[in-house]
Amino acid sequence: MRGMSSLVFATSNAHKTQEVRAMLPGFEISDLRDHPGLTLPEETGETFEANAIIKAAGGSAHLPGVLVLADDSGLEVDALGGAPGVRSARYSGEKATDASNREKLKVELAKLPPQGPFTGRFRCCMALVKDGKTLHVAHGTVEGTLRLQEQGEGGFGYDPLFTPEGFTDTFGVLPAETKNSLSHRARALASMKAWMEANL
Repeated sequence: MRGMSSLVFATSNAHKTQEVRAMLPGFEISDLRDHPGLTLPEETGETFEANAIIKAAGGSAHLPGVLVLADDSGLEVDALGGAPGVRSARYSGEKATDASNREKLKVELAKLPPQGPFTGRFRCCMALVKDGKTLHVAHGTVEGTLRLQEQGEGGFGYDPLFTPEGFTDTFGVLPAETKNSLSHRARALASMKAWMEANL
């Protein structure tokens, strides 16, 4: 990649940064915790792609000449009409925590009439921006089912409620290596990595 071995991942979420570092071992990756004066614009987009670009472009405005990667991701539950969707991180309110979001999801699913497994997916969009220009956008999804009871304490967000297709345990139980190989973020990042290797 002709010497472009560092980038800024536009997040303060240590879990996400760890995932990206694990999947991009050839890059020196910093995040917003390493740039405490940098604040990102509000995520006002109606889609994951729009919000990823907002974040990456916002970071790029403060980091001239630097590759800035941002993602927006969330959970879509079919029985809830695609909710929580782009509001996944704030599903239970503006002061939401992972635990309060999971609790709200369990409550909303419990209100529904009995049916088969609740199907849904984690969806991720990643945007790569440099000097304000969007270089590439990549998408990834992982299909699965939702539980009414949490299983495991691993991962973050909705992981303890989500069982990926082909498995019997949730992302809250599955090893990080397994999750990193098939998660929505892994798939979006694999697509982004392939583009970067071919074009940078």
